[in-house]
Amino acid sequence: MRCVLIVVLLLLAGCASVPRQTQNACAIFEQRDGYFDNWRQAAYGVEREYGVPVPVLMATIYAESGFRHNARPPRTKLFGFIPWKRQSTALGYSQALDGTWARYKRETGRWTAKRTDFGDAIRFIGWYHSESNRKNGIALNDTYRLYIAYYHGHTGYERGNWSSTAKAGGKRAAIIAVKYSQQLKNCGGW
Repeated sequence: MRCVLIVVLLLLAGCASVPRQTQNACAIFEQRDGYFDNWRQAAYGVEREYGVPVPVLMATIYAESGFRHNARPPRTKLFGFIPWKRQSTALGYSQALDGTWARYKRETGRWTAKRTDFGDAIRFIGWYHSESNRKNGIALNDTYRLYIAYYHGHTGYERGNWSSTAKAGGKRAAIIAVKYSQQLKNCGGW
């Protein structure tokens, strides 16, 4: 019984850890190719469902959370040193806000979806990017603009008053998306 518990804990710990090589899409998928937690299968499933290319999906996660399942924004400081409230309600791989996540669950019927689950988070990103395509006319392979709309929301994107943080994140996501695209063409055995 003790051995079974140890094996289960090790499996769960492996699911929650950040992939070792987050700048290599092939390595990420190789590290997360389990029977229950297969990131490649999840990513390509979202690409088929929403039409958003896998490199764009993965680059969004890279820019948002660095593939940390429990990523959260830093806390503000009270009196300059006492940890206080967080800057936003963003959580998980996708860094989706509470309200947007609730809207996603309501509109898609995915009531059990969790922001800390890779499959759920990447599906959310695919859904959101497809909404950006529909509402803002952004091409599904335009990583930079999709990221800006993801960061500022659809209305914020339309206003065009984009923050330097969003622009920097968009550039970072666009660069890594190109890199991921090149890598995925050369992954062995797929």
